[in-house]
Amino acid sequence: MQQSMYSAMFGAMTQEHRMNIIANNLANVNTTGYKRDRQAFKDVFESYAHDTIREPMMNLRSKSMFPAPDYYAKPRIAVSKIEFTQGSLKQTGGDLDVAISGEGFFKVRTRDGQDYFTRNGAFSSTAEGQLVDGSGNAVLGEGGPIELPPNSRISIDGLGNISADGNVIDTLQFVGMDNLDGLQKFGKNYYEPVAEGSVIERPVVDGSIAQGFLEAPNVEVVTEMVNMIETQRAFEAYQKVISTTGETDLKAISKVGSNQ
Repeated sequence: MQQSMYSAMFGAMTQEHRMNIIANNLANVNTTGYKRDRQAFKDVFESYAHDTIREPMMNLRSKSMFPAPDYYAKPRIAVSKIEFTQGSLKQTGGDLDVAISGEGFFKVRTRDGQDYFTRNGAFSSTAEGQLVDGSGNAVLGEGGPIELPPNSRISIDGLGNISADGNVIDTLQFVGMDNLDGLQKFGKNYYEPVAEGSVIERPVVDGSIAQGFLEAPNVEVVTEMVNMIETQRAFEAYQKVISTTGETDLKAISKVGSNQ
């Protein structure tokens, strides 16, 4: 098989991966606090480009790459990375709607006791007065799950201090991260460490909380649509290369066979 077949195949697979990322971004264009994924490459420009070189310094790589290092001259399947740029703030006027401007995350606890980070501040109160997110998970304060007094006027300041009728009752767990690349997405708009110790919580340095606002996703529909068209055309071009290469191989085989 000609080398162009391998190159086109890996190129098409890369575009397929990119299309999946774009489709997921567009599907979350109305998800509060959503952060878009983007494509990132490893080993695009390697010093060694022939097909028999073994991968150097394997112990420095977080995980094995695809395709295998036997194909260094081929396009590499991309990985996705989370783009933590700021989304615009939309005013809602809700007392329990809060948005983060700048860095930082809220913390929530699921019913099975797992803690996660989120930028989605669309909170509400249960009949028992517990502050929860849209999935019913408990929003955490400095003292654990936050309990709101019934029939009280709630205000939340820029540091996350929660007041009921003017009296501070708790403070939202509002934390920064030392390494955003150490986070991965989980479920509905949550984040968790990629591995134990991959991120360390720290106080927020450049961020604040705005009551009565929600953070819009940082997805630009026009940009994603342009990327989708570009990806589709690239995929079609790789398909054409595969088809042409196959036809060339068949012609070569038939001619060689007829000359014997």
